[in-house]
Amino acid sequence: MIQLLYLVLFAEGVVAFLLVVKIGPLRELVIKGLDQVKMRKGTVLTIAGTFAAILLSNFISIVKIQNKGAKLGTMSPMDQVLWRTNLLEASLMGFSLFLGFLIERMHHYMRKLVGLRSTSGVSKKEIERLEKEKLELVEKAKKTDDETKAMKKELSNLTEKLNKLKTESAEKDKQIETAEAHVTALQKQAADLLLEYDRLLEDNQNLQNQVQGYRG
Repeated sequence: MIQLLYLVLFAEGVVAFLLVVKIGPLRELVIKGLDQVKMRKGTVLTIAGTFAAILLSNFISIVKIQNKGAKLGTMSPMDQVLWRTNLLEASLMGFSLFLGFLIERMHHYMRKLVGLRSTSGVSKKEIERLEKEKLELVEKAKKTDDETKAMKKELSNLTEKLNKLKTESAEKDKQIETAEAHVTALQKQAADLLLEYDRLLEDNQNLQNQVQGYRG
């Protein structure tokens, strides 16, 4: 029994060492092996319960031997051997159970650490993707800003040309109005000249008639 307990303690020590110290792929293999063991939870609990029952039995035996020795005033050599054997077995079993509990906790936190690292890796990829999208949006915004500035400049040039054309059009309208007024004045002057011409013709005709009258 003691040799078996030493073997169990040695195996648990190796497992704990491999969980603490990373040696190649051995840690991953140990974690996968513990995953398989945890899947058989009933078997593990049965073994742990058996160890606990044996440990309790050893404690009871130790107490009985001590009480017997206290009543007799001394322990016989056989009782001393049994007491030491039970004490050694109880110590080995207790340490084995404690080490098994530590291995279970280490495995649990190793699994959480692996999950956190995996989540962290996904988060880093997501951050890199978002950073890339941010850069693309910044470049697009810069390009849009440049295009907006170019359009504003184009609009300013067109507005300036439009104002210039409006000014030229207003000047031409004034020139047209001036020309029309001048034409109207010329037309009126021509009408007046025609009237004066007709009057002169009439006067000339009257004079000719008078001259002919005198001659006759």
